[in-house]
Amino acid sequence: MKKLEEYIKKVEDRLYDIFPSDTLPQGELIKAAEYSLSAGGKRIRPVLALVFCEMCGGDADKALDAACALEYMHTFSLIHDDMPCMDNDDLRRGKPSCHKAFGETAALLAGDVLAILPFERIASSKTISPSAAVKCIRALSNLCGIEGMAGGQQIDTAMAGEELSGELLLSMYSMKTSALIKAACLCGVYCAESPDEERYVRYASEYAENLGLAFQITDDILDVTGSTEELGKRTGNDAENDKHTYVRIYGLDRAEEAAREYTEKAAAALKAFDDRDFAEQLTAMLLGRKK
Repeated sequence: MKKLEEYIKKVEDRLYDIFPSDTLPQGELIKAAEYSLSAGGKRIRPVLALVFCEMCGGDADKALDAACALEYMHTFSLIHDDMPCMDNDDLRRGKPSCHKAFGETAALLAGDVLAILPFERIASSKTISPSAAVKCIRALSNLCGIEGMAGGQQIDTAMAGEELSGELLLSMYSMKTSALIKAACLCGVYCAESPDEERYVRYASEYAENLGLAFQITDDILDVTGSTEELGKRTGNDAENDKHTYVRIYGLDRAEEAAREYTEKAAAALKAFDDRDFAEQLTAMLLGRKK
């Protein structure tokens, strides 16, 4: 989609302009962070921030710094997830994982930098108003912390090999995956500063919750049906690490049905927005993704 390519280019043109020179004494740390950021990926979370800002009547460029912040936060989570103490993955987006390319210490610190940088990016933005910046920072910190992404990853890691109910699995997915997507959508809403913000927040949250569940269940499916070449990361890792997934609990057919159902619920939430054509296309595209 042409509009998706335009949004991604906006983000990638802006991602690195806050980084200091890698010739500094801590240059290896800067290189490690930039290495993981530049590895590619779908850039879905920053794109959603731009999309929701525009759907709420704002100029997408107002949310560009928030979009970059979201990609920093997402990349931090991937660096740490790949490390030996977590998922122990040697490959990410078709390249050696950060800890394989730079060593565990540099990777750990690069993740730390990318977890902190989002707040500097939003707080120093010239396009996000002070009141919107506070809301974005609050959403990002809440949805990436104990009650969000980090908490979900802890459950995922701690429960490997243990009995896990379908209810707890979905709760974990909500924290691990939906939360950061929700932060992206909410940051877009806040940057738009619409008079209808309260209503948009409600439907953006509903959309993100369901999209996140569909996204994670699709990941579970691809871990079984995809190839390392297609995905850019090792497949079969969930089974190897004895992790519970939707496919493991319910089977492949039910997982595919659930991914469709949650995608349909996400699409239904978009009906609260007028200019939603691109968002609907993007949502449908994510269901059919192969990587």
